[in-house]
Amino acid sequence: MTLAGYAAPAPDAELDALFLPFGDGELRLPADGRVLFLGARDGFRLRELARPSWLCTQGFKPFADALQRSGLRIGEPAADERFPLVLLLPARSREERRIQFARALRHVEPGGVLVACVANAEGARSAEGDLAKLASPVRSLSKHHCRVFWTVPTTVDQALLDAWLALDVPRETADGYLSRPGLFAWDRVDAASALLAAHLPADLHGRVADLGAGYGFLATQVLARCPGVVALDLYEAEARALGPARANLARAVVASGRPVAVDVHWHDVTTGLLQRCDAVVSNPPFHQGRADLPALGRAFIHAAAAALLPHGRLWLVANRHLPYEAVLAERFGAVREVIAQDGFKVIEARGVRA
Repeated sequence: MTLAGYAAPAPDAELDALFLPFGDGELRLPADGRVLFLGARDGFRLRELARPSWLCTQGFKPFADALQRSGLRIGEPAADERFPLVLLLPARSREERRIQFARALRHVEPGGVLVACVANAEGARSAEGDLAKLASPVRSLSKHHCRVFWTVPTTVDQALLDAWLALDVPRETADGYLSRPGLFAWDRVDAASALLAAHLPADLHGRVADLGAGYGFLATQVLARCPGVVALDLYEAEARALGPARANLARAVVASGRPVAVDVHWHDVTTGLLQRCDAVVSNPPFHQGRADLPALGRAFIHAAAAALLPHGRLWLVANRHLPYEAVLAERFGAVREVIAQDGFKVIEARGVRA
């Protein structure tokens, strides 16, 4: 089976609204063509307007891959690099948005402009209010159920900017893991992952893959509970999770008292894994934005089956309502529900079907 990769609709409404001030004559694209687009998403309007000098940043691997397929320049600006125009499609998490606003302002050159857009249903007014706390004046327009707002900052609250930038520094949670705002269950151990960890069999061995690893909680539990594991591959699509995951796994390897080869991959699981493995553990994502996307979890199951060796096993946790049983039966000869508790189900699947 060829895995097609993650698919999600382009944010056409947000992109159209983001560029509204330029179409209305409120703002002009810079004459020198230098534009930084933070949180860029591929879409018709971007492909129509972007120039080779535009620099797009995107930390979510499937979205970065989509930008690259469209021929857009992907990368990170230098710390001291400034642009006459900085565009931003902020994240959903308020703390992560604040980090992004501070980062964006740091890259606006004197006299330059920062333009951001948020869908009304995702907290557009509060996002605009946060930018207004940081810089002024702020202006806005509404269209396509979105709010686009911008500033040519004459005043910046430097103390607040520094405080919001500091939010991005990985910190230790109450459970003893390094994490940062905006990651899934960033400040706690997710209940579903904890349930799966509690039921992992001690005889998992060889090379194990953790799909959708986040900051690495489940992988650390594999190391702690399964002494036969000698190699561990973490697959995670969100780049901001990679640093904390590496740090948490380094601690876990030391605590295990044995040599374990650990690799953390910035990767779209739905395109397939990079190596064959003896076991897979996963708490697969099933949301994009506010919408349920069970096809994403099913794609994780297909990716796991394609990578597992004939004797391999999949250990999976999911919300009880998610319809994974059919695809599990399609790809594995033996599927059993290990436990159902607190709205979650832990499943073991063996006997990979060709």
